Amino acid sequence: MKKHLNTLYITSDKAFVRKERETFVVELTDEEGTSKKAFQAPVHSIENIVCFGFKALTPQLMAFCAENNVGISYLSETGKFLARVQGAQHGNVLLRKAQYSISDDEMRSLEIAKPIIAAKVSNYRSMLLRHQRNHPNSPNLEAIVSSAAAMGRRLTNIQQVRSLDELRGYEGECATLYFSVLSNLITAQQNDFLFTQRSKRPPLDPANALLSFLYAILVNDVRSALETVGLDPQVGFLHKLRPGRPSLALDVMEEFRAYLGDRIMLNLINLKQVSKKDFEIRESGEVRMSDSARKELLTAYQKRKQEEITHPFLGEKMTIGLLPHIQAQLLARYIRGDISEYPPFYLK
Repeated sequence: MKKHLNTLYITSDKAFVRKERETFVVELTDEEGTSKKAFQAPVHSIENIVCFGFKALTPQLMAFCAENNVGISYLSETGKFLARVQGAQHGNVLLRKAQYSISDDEMRSLEIAKPIIAAKVSNYRSMLLRHQRNHPNSPNLEAIVSSAAAMGRRLTNIQQVRSLDELRGYEGECATLYFSVLSNLITAQQNDFLFTQRSKRPPLDPANALLSFLYAILVNDVRSALETVGLDPQVGFLHKLRPGRPSLALDVMEEFRAYLGDRIMLNLINLKQVSKKDFEIRESGEVRMSDSARKELLTAYQKRKQEEITHPFLGEKMTIGLLPHIQAQLLARYIRGDISEYPPFYLK
């Protein structure tokens, strides 16, 4: 079983990262130009370094990371992917050839995409039913129950689809149903975190800003996991191929949106770990998070990844942070023909 490793997030413009013997060291430069050590961790405990903006990393550190399979990713302040530094490609070339062959065949692609979307819709539905159980006196409970019931019916339809376009249609319908009632799962600061619909580029309210940022770091984790097992994150089965789009990473991420995205967003708001003052509305209407809110979110995300669960398919205990790697391994096994079907991640 793969050991859960950490991701080092670099958010400060004054940060400088270097390697010191067998450790990664982060230094911060103060206003007087003096550098002070702010963080130090053994190299064997770090799997990825994610920089928000182009932070300073020494060439020696970058070479070490490339040689030792430590990913370095650069994201914008809002979480948009910019670039990734990596060493030699991993995995068997025959695995990638098999992946490309499936991607070119709609029916074989559908065999993978269908269970992924079924899991996504089921996980959305589980979020609504969980709220129904925990908050039986919640306002607009009827709308939540109605949406959950409609998604249950659509799960039957999804099992019977015969084309990717038909599958995308049901996926879009279920996403609309889910987001139409998501605001009812916000139980604190409702007036400051109104959510009417999903807005992506740009996010037009604080809740959407949180979601967009969470999805961005999540897809980066999934991309890294796919590369580790030897799959090409650019070539997917559900999301259409587009230059620069990590289609397979977006496919696999669908299973985790509710569990590692939406649930963290709701906790941050409902536990009042973020507030309205942590967000800025720009002239374009785009909503941006403050540095403090971004750090709060990353801390919550890292803590969430360290929690333990029992994998619903394997029946083994593991940290949540390992889930993208486990699903990437299972997908690779399916593509190689080692297992008869791909088992996506379902919420229990």
